[in-house]
Amino acid sequence: MDFEYSPKVRAWQQRLCEFLERYVLPAEPVFAAEVAANRAAGNAWQPTRVMEQLKQQARADGLWNLFLPDSKRGAGLSNLEYAPLCEIMGRSPLAPEACNCSAPDTGNMEVLERYGTPEQQQRWLEPLLRGEIRSGFAMTEPAVASSDATNIQARIRRDGDEYVIDAHKWWTSGANDPRCKVLIVMGKTDPDHPDRHRRQSMILVPMDAAGVTVLRHLDVFGFDDAPHGHAELRLDGVRVPAANMLLGEGRGFEIAQGRLGPGRIHHCMRLIGLAERALEDMCRRVLARRAFGRSLAEHGVTRERIAEARMRIDQARWLVLCAADRMDRLGNKAARKEIAMIKVVAPNMACQVIDWAIQAHGGAGVSQDFGLAQAYANARTLRLADGPDEVHRDQLARLELEPYLRDAQGD
Repeated sequence: MDFEYSPKVRAWQQRLCEFLERYVLPAEPVFAAEVAANRAAGNAWQPTRVMEQLKQQARADGLWNLFLPDSKRGAGLSNLEYAPLCEIMGRSPLAPEACNCSAPDTGNMEVLERYGTPEQQQRWLEPLLRGEIRSGFAMTEPAVASSDATNIQARIRRDGDEYVIDAHKWWTSGANDPRCKVLIVMGKTDPDHPDRHRRQSMILVPMDAAGVTVLRHLDVFGFDDAPHGHAELRLDGVRVPAANMLLGEGRGFEIAQGRLGPGRIHHCMRLIGLAERALEDMCRRVLARRAFGRSLAEHGVTRERIAEARMRIDQARWLVLCAADRMDRLGNKAARKEIAMIKVVAPNMACQVIDWAIQAHGGAGVSQDFGLAQAYANARTLRLADGPDEVHRDQLARLELEPYLRDAQGD
């Protein structure tokens, strides 16, 4: 692969950096104050005015729906072209949503773009692309180890022209948000199918359907992530039209693989942007603070950490770009080894770099004043989201062993 970004990508990077510096970064304290005021008034789960203003500006600047690769609805960018833009957006917690490029909406829009019927696209995809509504992805369950998705116990039963859904889900991001109008729910339509990967299906469920209940919001290390957040849900006898089934019964895993591959690229590149910003904050801090008669930057341990952070960030970036390139050229299945690697490497790298930045800030690092504590919480969560480290490491080891097993069986 060519390690130089193309003129096309560099032009997008410049536009996005200007948007970030001019509008997004100055909006961060305004956003925090508005959420705090809403929370104090008793309802943190409502859209903020400043975010809606950022969205209007992003649309006006043509920085909207950049994530859809080679789509007439998006910017027509490949995974490799979009990845460095995702890194820039990852520098701020506001930028992805401001550009309509935030999870779980991006993954859900990709599902509807690839697998949705024209009717499903008209009802749900088009308003999502316009930023008029938001969505949730209901997969994980509290009663089972959802890292093995075959464990999922949600039931989706056919009843005439409808499906009936019974499920207990949690970590459904965005379900607290009043703009969340639709869920993609994963559950079993054929629990006795001999192929355990054909037991699951995905179906569209309107949030206002009878029987959908938000039980509570879930904090992440004490952060509620309002107004987006994460929710625990119960679906009791929820009825939806049979036309809401995505792609067909038993094809949930097929959809999941199509959804999660690009999403992991997005998550990992955003983490790289987050780590870059943490390193910048660390460098400024250690030059400005003194301890034991010297600036923190003059202490050997500090320089060691700065050097190590730079190496880890750059290593992670090249690995993610390699995965994106392989996905573009050969497809998600051929890139599964690289995808597994980045999903382990990038969150662990970001956690370590942010941790060093926190340490350099002292007590201030764990306060709400510098954003590092919340950045760490977000990075640590991504060692679990979209599959925990252990699952990806296991898959990677299996792929590495495959040729040796074939050789052994041939002897």
